[in-house]
Amino acid sequence: MRSLGRGAARGLAAALAGAWAGGSALAVDESAYFSELPVVASVSRLPQRLADAPTAVTVIDRDMIKASGVRSLNDLFRLVPGFQTYPNTTEPPRVSYHGLNDEDYSPRVQVLIDGRSMYSPLFGNGVNWATMPVALEDIERIEVVRGANGVSYGSNAFLGVINIVTVDPALTRGVSVSTHYGSQNVRDYSLRAGGKLGEAGDFRFTYRQQNDDALANRGNWVDSFNSRLFDFRSDFALTERDSLQFSLGQVVGVTEVGRTNSYSAVVRQETNPIRDLRQTGNYLQLVWRHVYSPTSDLQVRYAYTEDRSDDAFYLTLPPPFLKTYRIDQTGGRGVRHELELLHSAQFLQSTRLAWGASWRDDMMRSDYILPGQGNVHREVGRIFGNLEWRPANWFTGNAGVAGETDSLAGFHLTPRASANFHVTPENTLRIGYSRAYRTGSITDYRGNYCTTGGRPSGNMAGSTCIVDFAPLASLVTYQLRADQDMPSERMDTWEIGYLGDWRAWRSSLDVRLFMEKVSGRLLNIDIDRTSNSVPTTGTAIQDVVTKGIEYQFKWQPFEPTRLVFSQAFAHIDATYLDAALAYPKSTLSTPDGFAEIDELTERSMPRRTTSLMLMQKLPYGLEFSAVGYWQDKMKWSRNTWSQKYHRVDARLGYPFRWGKLGGELAYTVQSLNGAHNEYKSNTTDRENDRVVDRRQWVSLRLDY
Repeated sequence: MRSLGRGAARGLAAALAGAWAGGSALAVDESAYFSELPVVASVSRLPQRLADAPTAVTVIDRDMIKASGVRSLNDLFRLVPGFQTYPNTTEPPRVSYHGLNDEDYSPRVQVLIDGRSMYSPLFGNGVNWATMPVALEDIERIEVVRGANGVSYGSNAFLGVINIVTVDPALTRGVSVSTHYGSQNVRDYSLRAGGKLGEAGDFRFTYRQQNDDALANRGNWVDSFNSRLFDFRSDFALTERDSLQFSLGQVVGVTEVGRTNSYSAVVRQETNPIRDLRQTGNYLQLVWRHVYSPTSDLQVRYAYTEDRSDDAFYLTLPPPFLKTYRIDQTGGRGVRHELELLHSAQFLQSTRLAWGASWRDDMMRSDYILPGQGNVHREVGRIFGNLEWRPANWFTGNAGVAGETDSLAGFHLTPRASANFHVTPENTLRIGYSRAYRTGSITDYRGNYCTTGGRPSGNMAGSTCIVDFAPLASLVTYQLRADQDMPSERMDTWEIGYLGDWRAWRSSLDVRLFMEKVSGRLLNIDIDRTSNSVPTTGTAIQDVVTKGIEYQFKWQPFEPTRLVFSQAFAHIDATYLDAALAYPKSTLSTPDGFAEIDELTERSMPRRTTSLMLMQKLPYGLEFSAVGYWQDKMKWSRNTWSQKYHRVDARLGYPFRWGKLGGELAYTVQSLNGAHNEYKSNTTDRENDRVVDRRQWVSLRLDY
């Protein structure tokens, strides 16, 4: 291998790390790693040039992460065309792509950390962004697959995939400590250490603590958030052909929840008091890899994850009853065991294949959501394959298929095909089709619960709430009776892509024109709005079509200057299913209810979003960056809007080295242009708007 400069070596290491997470790193020509465009492994489970990938991929590298100035991982995805997010509040933050975001925990975008899924059976088969078990400084790169990828990652890789690749422990040596200190009670501290483990191993250890007061308080909301993260990873070269990766960690997040005006004269106390929501995640992962030849390898991965949640409070009835209820609406435990085998090989010179199989067991327990059911299990088995065929320099074809059997959702077959035409070495056209499914959570199939102080009538067929204290009945509603035969959402995607890699101009352009049809979109609607005897349930109500175009332009006009510009334009239409309109007293039976659901679908994605990032090296070693975000109005939930907003963040840093001591001093300001709304704007109660105000902090990092 030719000698590498420092930047090229780091780029190669990042590419190899990405290939480790998604497939073989050896079944691709070395020269691909030195392309201006990165090599990605998250789409087909094979390392490929972006020009050969079957769908659009946005890569967020370490320089972009640093320049963005974010403290929370979910904030990063404002830089990706078509993505939306909002800050952590009394409700968990969400990251969505192309809308349809009515659930609390974003179940339509798959998130992986070193190949391990962040979907949790406890959190609605979605992602809890408040307790992501990775520190920003440990991320080497993020590959964002903009489009369905059920072939490679199974059900619920529905609208997109976020694959987070962490830093190789071999690249972390010594000790690094850092802190953020600023307004809104920002108090962050972290410690990272790395080194050798014997002759053949390397390790990386990270401890991080974060604290802030979340959004500006308005009305009856009170916010605060703090978290602690412990993360450990070690890599071992067992033999010349065998390697082992071991990682484990824990993250604990505490969010202040409740309302300040929930006093009830009936029970003479607060029915939604201010309290702590404590959420804990633990994980362990082992990855063994055996290299058969330069074009073939085998990877076996086992992962264990456990999530817990608790926001319990006690409701005591007044005399003469004196009965005490323990209310724990989010309380429960979720456990996932996952085993995956992945084999990649090259046939002839033009054909490569990645195929494998996986099995997982999900368990959820919740006395509130699954009363009397104990530990509820779910088993999912899957077999998948991706084939790349490149018979000529001007053409790359990709085809894939996966079959998945689910003990709750049944069987699904997922196909994908694409054709990439390399018109010139710098210009590629792509045409592709894919299918994906979104299955429900354990709660969707087995949930059965009432609100404050009530309990279901005793079985899944029951649809009434038992209330021991009659006056309490006015505070109790039947929240959910699951449909054990609930269907799955299906999405068919057609896309046309263009990728320009203009090296002479040090620029690139990635364009995606798409049409996504979701058949049988599921939503919880009230079947009978006039009665408390019928619960809210998951119902297939719509066929939804999203059409649009999105692009990202990267340009480095001068050596010290780098620009990243992204935009997305989209329009959503919905056609209602006859079965959903057949209920005479449902939410959809009234003009107001119909308009509420219609807006929730068609405005769940802004019709236009824009982001612009500038990274500029200044004299005296200073580094400056600024990011602007523009977003149209959108609807996150049924009764709240995010108003149209413009936000500007900026960062000024001074990296330094004095002998063996290095580090950086930096100043960051978010929402430089002032307060605005990003999440909850009440259309009828503006006093309770959730406001993102200006936040600023000073950072210091010391490397020993």
